[in-house]
Amino acid sequence: MAEKTKKSLTRRVRVPRRPEREGIPKPAVERGTRRGSDFHKWVLLASVSAVISLLLFPNILSRPKVYHLGDVAERDIKASREFLVENKELTEANRAKAVKGVLAVYDFDPGAANAASRVREAFEAGRQFLAEADSRRPSGLPGPGKRGENSSAEPSPAGVFAERFFEILDVPPNRKVFDILMTYEFPPEAEDVVVRLVTQASGKGIIANRAILRSRAGQGVVLHNIHTGKEMTIRDPDRFLELAEARRFILGQAGTVVAGSSVQPELARACAAIAAVLLRPNVTFNKRETELRKDQARHAVKPFYFKVKKGEMLVREGERIRPEHLLKISEQEKNVGWNEVAGRAPAMFLLVGVLLWILYAVGLLRSPSAKSESRYLLFNAATLLVIFVVVIAGALVSEEIARGFSGISTRAFLFAVPVACGAMLISIFQGIGAAASFALVISTLATLVVGGRIEFFIYFFVSSLAAGHGVKNCRERGVLIQTGLRVGVINMGLALAIEVLQGAPSTMELPAACVAAFTGGILTAVTATGLLPLVEMTFGFTTDIKLLELASLDQPLLRDLMVRAPGTYHHSVIVSNLVEASAKAINANPLLVKVAAYYHDIGKMKKPLYFIENQVGGQNKHEKLAPSMSALILMSHVKDGVELAREHKLGREIIDIIQQHHGTSLIRYFYQKALEQSEKKKGKAGHVKEEGFRYPGPKPQTKEAGLVMLADIVEAASKTLVEPTAARIQGMVQKIINKAFSDGQLDECELTLKDLHEIAKNFNKTLSGIFHHRIDYPEPVAKTGQGKKGNNGSPDKLSAESWTEKQDDQAQVGESLKRLGLS
Repeated sequence: MAEKTKKSLTRRVRVPRRPEREGIPKPAVERGTRRGSDFHKWVLLASVSAVISLLLFPNILSRPKVYHLGDVAERDIKASREFLVENKELTEANRAKAVKGVLAVYDFDPGAANAASRVREAFEAGRQFLAEADSRRPSGLPGPGKRGENSSAEPSPAGVFAERFFEILDVPPNRKVFDILMTYEFPPEAEDVVVRLVTQASGKGIIANRAILRSRAGQGVVLHNIHTGKEMTIRDPDRFLELAEARRFILGQAGTVVAGSSVQPELARACAAIAAVLLRPNVTFNKRETELRKDQARHAVKPFYFKVKKGEMLVREGERIRPEHLLKISEQEKNVGWNEVAGRAPAMFLLVGVLLWILYAVGLLRSPSAKSESRYLLFNAATLLVIFVVVIAGALVSEEIARGFSGISTRAFLFAVPVACGAMLISIFQGIGAAASFALVISTLATLVVGGRIEFFIYFFVSSLAAGHGVKNCRERGVLIQTGLRVGVINMGLALAIEVLQGAPSTMELPAACVAAFTGGILTAVTATGLLPLVEMTFGFTTDIKLLELASLDQPLLRDLMVRAPGTYHHSVIVSNLVEASAKAINANPLLVKVAAYYHDIGKMKKPLYFIENQVGGQNKHEKLAPSMSALILMSHVKDGVELAREHKLGREIIDIIQQHHGTSLIRYFYQKALEQSEKKKGKAGHVKEEGFRYPGPKPQTKEAGLVMLADIVEAASKTLVEPTAARIQGMVQKIINKAFSDGQLDECELTLKDLHEIAKNFNKTLSGIFHHRIDYPEPVAKTGQGKKGNNGSPDKLSAESWTEKQDDQAQVGESLKRLGLS
């Protein structure tokens, strides 16, 4: 039978779409609305990222107080992060030491090449002069080199050349030496002697003042050979000759020159005299190179720093600002404050924004219902910010408490921060999947607050997952406390492991950490219990706890429905029975659809007698009304129900189901009646608009709303069955589901053909139980006759009456089917 039912339902529901529904693009308004909604979501994610960045770096919002030397600190100032402070005194001392260690640089010209070139040029000029003079002098005249040869007042050619000769040598004129050279005709041997003497003296090194060199040669001097570029360190300044010593050295070498060559003594002395005046200091102080090396040595010394740890006290309240305090405070202001606007805060904004964007883009932070996605995203953002602020406050409080206990670190008290509260709330309202994603985000952010330690990320993440898992099917408020106790026990194990890994500083650390961790679990449960009603009211969420409260038949709204519209009340109870069993089969929320079924027709309380289930005595108020007016009255119960639901704060989910439980279905009975009346009056029925006889909608958007719609129609139609056999019930259910499907009422919800099959199967089962048959109890047989007779004693009379009643029942059934639009 079940297989036959499935095939029949599948065959019936696969009807072609209406032509007007095919190939029609989505309206531009709808696309624009969706685009605007997406834009708002991205703006919300960006705003959350910006707020978190500002909370992580609060100094960018205001400039800190500027302290000067001698000011009194208004409050304790601690290092907000780890940073380095330059020790300027030590740095300068080391730089001065480096500069002092630089050796003076002296340039050394050992070859005397410039002097030698001048000597050779001068002697060559002398020989040319003599050659020219010999060519111009008549024969018999004395040579130009004899004294007294020209008694004229005009300068002789030899005198003019003497001045030129000494100009070439760049030495003061010495007529006596010139005359000797003229006498010997500037021989090359003399030239070589002068060069050799100058070279010998220059090779020893000639300085202008040995005393100055001795004052700089404490550590030595650098002797830089300007020809080869080689350098050597000299620590003995006496190895060099002063200029006077060098000249004496050359004059003393005159005898050595005579003994070793063919040069005459007179000429040798003249050569020595020329060599002596040619000498110049060739070891000279290079001030520019020395200063350059000192500057390089100064800059080569790196600054010396000392590390300031995060949380280290820079200056205490009431303490005067000393130079070392001012140095630390100013260095901290360089690393925090307005400088973070262009650095760390934007970087953190980017990191957090990318994390939230990825989780949202892949659907881990999305709501199952597209319609309520913005509401759930706003709830996620608000919860994230609230828990993040709690973490920041908890870190500050933990630090202050730790100051009062010398043997307990701040780490131990951080275990009490109720980070898992956020995941617990998310799990209650959105499920464990969204709670796990939220746990990842809040654990990451909380870890940044406490210093970025990975052990705290594991602690917060595991604690949040445990809290979310414990309340995933929460239907009693006591479950929150029980979950909090379990989370506390898990926290204790994690805290113990972390303390052992980190090394507890004292014997009090481990007990304090365990107590704080267990307290964190309790605080998680207590905080979630307190925030739960506030979240329900603020965001219009409906939890299973609230649904159970609304499911009580002692609710004022249901009591009023039972008194004012008893037929509607009974109808709602039957609908709740139908949907509860079917919801489990299609993975819908059984509790939500059951409670929604109780309240889906509460709008009928305002005009109960206009609905057939509340009419008593056969009186029908619609007989005196126009079909359009009757249709408006029937449609008004949806609007009235929504208003009552909002007034009694039933929750967004139930309100949506009340609004959608008729979709845009047609009130066929009054529509047909309007057509008939129009045809009688004007002979045509074309001017009656179908839209005026359809419910305003919207169509069901969720499985729960679609299920309530089908159950509402099926329950009403089941009352029209004269003999509700299993076959008739099955045919009626299939006919109703097919009609709703073909009318497009289920187009926007998530019900599949498989779901419709399961719904039909459960409806058949439930209705068969409601309309079950009982055996007839036998009546006592009258002694006066063989059978029951009518008032006139004729059994035929009774049969006729029964047959008439049956015909009347069938007529009423047909009328009811027409009103339901099923005939």
